[in-house]
Amino acid sequence: MSIAITDSGSGMESQLDYSSQYVSFRVDDQLLGMPVNMVQEVLTEQVISPTPLARAEIKGLLNLRGQIVTAVSLRKRLGLPDLEDDRSMNVVTRVGEESFSLLVDEVGDVINVSGRSMEPVPRTLDPHWRSVTIGVFQLDEGLFVILDVETILNFE
Repeated sequence: MSIAITDSGSGMESQLDYSSQYVSFRVDDQLLGMPVNMVQEVLTEQVISPTPLARAEIKGLLNLRGQIVTAVSLRKRLGLPDLEDDRSMNVVTRVGEESFSLLVDEVGDVINVSGRSMEPVPRTLDPHWRSVTIGVFQLDEGLFVILDVETILNFE
């Protein structure tokens, strides 16, 4: 997706290329990301109402300005244990008609990877992680793993 913005003072047009921008976050010290155009918003810790008989990955529901959002533990979804303090940041996304909040350890910056090539998921990565990622970028800080959000949120 590319959006043209015109500077009203000069009449010059510039391009903002969202296809190479990813919201970054950490889960268990691993730098993960998802396309910026899939993120509705990022929130600090929220009150989550538990949902009886829900899958282990579903932490519950939260009320986001009247909209009911399913809170999903990304740690559980990736096969990791919960943190002791269970304080999570929320990365809210919409898939189809439903909104979800991915609970992550911490949210980072928007990372622009223009000029870099996404590499395939390494064969040495845990098979479960391989199934929910679409690729990786090599950054100075290490591997930046890009999640397949639709697969993460597919509970069938």
